[in-house]
Amino acid sequence: MNKDLVIVRGGGDIATGTIYALWYAGYKVLVLEAEKPAAIRRQVSVCEAVYEGTAVVEGMEAVLINNKEQMEEVWEKGKVPIVVDPFGVWIGKLSPLVVIDCILAKKNLGTRKDMAEVTIGLGPGFCAGEDVDFVIETMRGHNLGRIIDKGSAIPNTGVPGMIGGFAAERVIHASCQGILNNVHKIGDIVEKDEVIALIKTDSRDIPVKATITGIIRGLIRDGYPVTKGFKIADIDPRKEELANCFTISDKSRCIAGSVLCVVCRAFAKNINEKN
Repeated sequence: MNKDLVIVRGGGDIATGTIYALWYAGYKVLVLEAEKPAAIRRQVSVCEAVYEGTAVVEGMEAVLINNKEQMEEVWEKGKVPIVVDPFGVWIGKLSPLVVIDCILAKKNLGTRKDMAEVTIGLGPGFCAGEDVDFVIETMRGHNLGRIIDKGSAIPNTGVPGMIGGFAAERVIHASCQGILNNVHKIGDIVEKDEVIALIKTDSRDIPVKATITGIIRGLIRDGYPVTKGFKIADIDPRKEELANCFTISDKSRCIAGSVLCVVCRAFAKNINEKN
């Protein structure tokens, strides 16, 4: 077992907060991602490295790799390696001390307690004590970031958190299947009903309109194939919060702090057992 290694499944914006905290604290981290990540808040998601080769978030650079040699080289440079591995094959190859499932799929996509000495799942879909050792609450509110060692997180409500007086209204979903063609970019200020993208279908282009006035905080990649109901954009009504589009969110940092507590405890226990 690699007693100094933490593997994180997922590289979206919430996952990136956790990855950043672990990286900043000096832990050796490897990120596993899907072949075609669908992050909305792309400016603060290391999974963009799958497309671009690298991704930088608040000074932390993630680098796409293909083998163990490249992984070691990236670590030596103080960066974070990321590999396309949606099924967690590298977990079996490397036997890390800790595995963290940050996919946020609202269900468990295959993470098991036997994958590592300590396993952590973010949000609903996991049961602490059964399929993972710990669950971290991801629902905004009083319990956000709570470490659960028995039981599950609050079930998914399907309603986004309230920001600037708006909840469900600020999130935009695809009205049909097709290829997304962005008209605007993350950080742009848009008015309600302004066209921010087009969904190209076989017969015509379907406009995607801003549901509220504000800043485009999240927008899926140009050219991404979407299906009906697919989350494609997120608008922040607070026009003065432009910088937030490019920094890790408060929610992500809160969750990351709790994950870091569990990881620190796991490493401390490992050191004590060695002594």
